[in-house]
Formats: sequence, structure tokens, C-alpha cells
Amino acid sequence: MERRVVITGLGAITPIGNDAKEFWKGIKEGKCGIDEITHFDITDYKVKLAAEVKDYNPEDYFDKRSAKRMDRFSQFAIIAAKEAWADSKLEKEKENMERVGVILGSGIGGLNTMQADISNLILKGPDRVSPMFIPMSIANMAAGNVAIELGAKGESISMVTACASGTHCIGESFRMIKNGYQDIVIAGGTEASITPVGIAGFTNIKALSQATDKNRASIPFDKERSGFVMGEGAGILILEELEHALARGANIYAEIVGYGATSDAYHITSPAPGGEGGARAMKIAMEEAGVKPEEITYINAHGTSTHLNDSCETEAIKTALGDASKKVMVSSTKGHIGHLLGAAGGVEAVVCAKSVEEGFVPATINYQVPDEECDLDIVPNEGRTVEVKYAMSNSLGFGGHNATIILKKYE
Repeated sequence: MERRVVITGLGAITPIGNDAKEFWKGIKEGKCGIDEITHFDITDYKVKLAAEVKDYNPEDYFDKRSAKRMDRFSQFAIIAAKEAWADSKLEKEKENMERVGVILGSGIGGLNTMQADISNLILKGPDRVSPMFIPMSIANMAAGNVAIELGAKGESISMVTACASGTHCIGESFRMIKNGYQDIVIAGGTEASITPVGIAGFTNIKALSQATDKNRASIPFDKERSGFVMGEGAGILILEELEHALARGANIYAEIVGYGATSDAYHITSPAPGGEGGARAMKIAMEEAGVKPEEITYINAHGTSTHLNDSCETEAIKTALGDASKKVMVSSTKGHIGHLLGAAGGVEAVVCAKSVEEGFVPATINYQVPDEECDLDIVPNEGRTVEVKYAMSNSLGFGGHNATIILKKYE
């Protein structure tokens, strides 16, 4: 028998709030976390803006030695995972920790560490590369560190599918519980790539906005959009088998009912024409959830603010939902926090869980100039208080990776 899967804990560290509660408050208020880059000297860079995590000192969370032995992306993962675990009110002593898994993704991994140690190699020679270089930089270390920190002894996996990583991790966790392999999974994504090489690389592939006005840089679905704004942080959920959650009287935010994952098999950076792959992911997720397109209240779009993504995703939503696409509310929260790459799906799932729980659809902020290619109801500038029975979240990654999850109001 297939088992039902619910969300019982949320954790986040983001450019508009260093915990899930502050993050959601910032989303509801339409707060923009984009500003001038402070992580490094931007004098020679065409891109001046990013969405950094603010007021962050690792030693507020870790002892000095631990902080030095973990890259920023791993630190963010542990902070969000511990918050989600505490929020779920799970207790290690009362659980079979061999039935608790971790599926946690990152698009790039320890880019700060890579940047520092490759510089050391070039400038100072091979003996000056840190012995911690490998364990700090490899992308699975967020999952590994979280499993160690929380004592999770089930399946521990890291998925790397660029900007779809977080959503793939949540979807695969849902399947793992649904099919009886685990009872609880700590799932989501983390990223910390606002580094000189990260910004330079994405700039030179023409993916980033070079706008200097923070309110006109990440502008999903706006006709003047010119690229995404890099963000950083982590979003993590506790997924739990329903009967297990009910038996311990857990608070349930929402139920996960559908997951679709597809490949464009088309191009390494451009979406397939008409968003064909994304449309299939949405259809597969709706089929699994047993919902009709007209039942979807809200779609948290991938909505990156690049020209191709937003127009192709609009077409994909029209293909997947048909006539219902005229009525569905579609917004992108990347105006608030930029694009968190592998962590995007994690933080956006937190948004969807809260949206379903509280009955609130976030706005697409900083929207000014309508685009006839993006003619959906994108909830411009003002969020809406409305019952959200089903929320869908889309993530589309370089390499042609597409992932969609559907959350339902728990009944």
C-alpha cells in the first residue's frame, strides 16, 4: 500500500530572513533581499548585485573549529536542517534513526573553498592546499554533515541537478517515504556561490542581470528582465509518513501528493522550445496527485527573470494546464531573494507549505512592464489572501533537468 507523506518541519536561512519564520514574514511583506555584493571587491565586475544572507556570523551557530572545517553551503544546510528538526518536534531518542534519511542537494557545492584553495595552489604551491579542501568542497558534504549532526542513519544522498536540485531532493524523498523505504526524510537544498568565480562564470554565460537598481534587477515575467540575480541560503523540510506523524501528534503544514521529473534532452543551458520538458513534469505531478488542472490554486514558478526561462515557463504552464492556465495564480519569489540555484527548490517549497497552511499567495515583486509573452496572472506586487488547496512548485535546471512537486492542504 502506498503511504501518504506530510511536511512536519520547516527550516530556512535566506537573504530576507535567517530562519523560516522571518523568511516567510519577508515574503508576505514583499521584502527585497537584493543589494550590492559585499563578499568580495566588485570593482572589475560587470555584475554588482546579489542576494546575500545578511548579518551572518558562523560563530553564532558553530564553534570556531567546526566553522573553519565546513564550507558556507554546508553551514547553511546544518542551520536550516536543525531548525526544521526542532520545528518538527521529533526526538532522536524516540525514533528509529535508521529509518530517517537525508536527501539534500546543492548545484555547485563548496565554491568558496574551491576559490580559496585553487588560489593557494597557484600563488603558493601544492603544499599550501588545505587538507580539508576535498571534504569541504564536494557537493555531498551538506547531506553528510546534516546526517552526522542529526544522527540520521537512513539513506543519505546528495542530488546535483543545477537549479532543480532542491525540488528533485524533495520529490525523491517523497517517493522514498511513499514506497516504504524511510519513515522520515530531511530534504531540500543549499547553496553559497556568491564568489568571484561564481559571479564571473554566470556573467560570462550571459545569465546574470547587470542592473544596478536593486528593485529592477530580479524582475520575473517583466518585459525588461535581463537575467537572474544570484542568491544564497538553504531551505529544508522534514517529510514524514502520515501515520507516523499522527501517532506522535505532529503539526502538519501540508501534504505532498505529486512529483514529476523529466529531461529536455535538448540543450545544456536553454529550455526546450515551448518549455516542453517542464510541461511534462507538471502533467506527471498532476497525474500522480490525481488533480485536474483547474484544482491548482497557485504555482510557485521557477521564474528566474531571464528572457528564455520566463517565456518558456509561461508556455509550459499553458500546455500543462490548458484553459485553467488563465485562472491559476503564478508568482516567482526570486524578486525577493534572487536565484538560490540548488537551494531554490528548497526555499520555494517552504513558501508553498506556508502558502497552503496560511492561505496566502505571494506576489511577484518589482513588476512594472507587462510582457505579452508572459500573460499569466503573475500576482503583481501585492500578495493575496486566498484559500490554497493545491500549490505547485517548478524548478528547471541547466542540463535540461525539470522537477515539479504538488502540495495539498492537509485534510
